[in-house]
Amino acid sequence: MTKRVHAKAAQEGQCYQPALCPLNRVRAGTVVCIKQLAASAEMTGRLREMGFCEEQQIKLLSHEGNVICLVCNARLGISEQLAATIMVAPLPHRLKVA
Repeated sequence: MTKRVHAKAAQEGQCYQPALCPLNRVRAGTVVCIKQLAASAEMTGRLREMGFCEEQQIKLLSHEGNVICLVCNARLGISEQLAATIMVAPLPHRLKVA
């Protein structure tokens, strides 16, 4: 699929591959690995600056209103809409986020 199709699926909150889902659809407490950023080029750059990079392991702490994640030992909050553009894959429970 093209990046445009992936971004559209992300905006609609759909999983476009069985193992990948938008971050905003993940249950709180889940550890995931970022696989793709489907936001605009400018926003993708900003996400990477904050630590939301491809292959980065993060833990979703909460998504009541904003999405709160543990990224590189820091708690970061992003909007539900922005979280929908971050494609993630779940990790086994035994892995820990540092």
